[in-house]
Amino acid sequence: MRTNYDEKLDYSDVLIIPKRSTLVSRQDVDLTRALKFKWSPNPWVGIPVIAANMDTVGTFRMAEELANQNVMTALHKYYTVQQLVKWFTVNKNINDLVFYTLGITNSDLRKWETVYKDLKDLAPKNVCIDVANGYTESFVDFIKRFRESYPDVRLMAGNVVTAEMTEQLILSGADVAKVGIGPGSACTTRKVTGV
Repeated sequence: MRTNYDEKLDYSDVLIIPKRSTLVSRQDVDLTRALKFKWSPNPWVGIPVIAANMDTVGTFRMAEELANQNVMTALHKYYTVQQLVKWFTVNKNINDLVFYTLGITNSDLRKWETVYKDLKDLAPKNVCIDVANGYTESFVDFIKRFRESYPDVRLMAGNVVTAEMTEQLILSGADVAKVGIGPGSACTTRKVTGV
C-alpha cells in the first residue's frame, strides 16, 4: 500500500461544465444507450444509471419505480431467498433492469445458487458482486470463478477507484466496474481506512 498526498476532490468540489447544444429543452435529451459487453453475450438498451445496492436504496420498490423510466437498480443483498424468488417471479418483465447483489462469502454464493436454481428461466440476468474494498486477490478470484460458472450474466463488480483495478476486474470477468469507495450516508470505509 502507498499513501497518496495529492489533492482529492469530492462531488461537491466538481462542476460539470456545460457545452453548447442544439436542443431546445432538457426534455429533448435522450439518455438511452445500447451497450455491448466484453464477457456477457447479451447486449442491453436503456439508461445506464444504476441505483446503488444500499439497503435503503436498492429495494424492490425502487426497482419497480425506476423500471418505469428504463433505469436499473442493484438490489441490496439482505433479501431472503424466498423474497427474491417471489419478487423475480412476479416482476419477470423488469428482470433486465435489476441486478442481484452478492458478496464473496460461501453463504452469499450458496444463496445465489439457490435463487438461480429455483427461478430457472426467470433467474436474474444481471449480477453485482459487491465488496467494500475491491483490492484483494480473493475478490478477483471470486469474479473469475463466478464468470466461469455463469458465462451469460451481465456481471458488475466493485468497489474500486483506480484505472488499473478497473482493468483487472474487466480482465477477470466483470462487464461493469462499480467505482467508488465510501463514504455514503452510512459507509465509513474511506474515512476509517483512508481508501
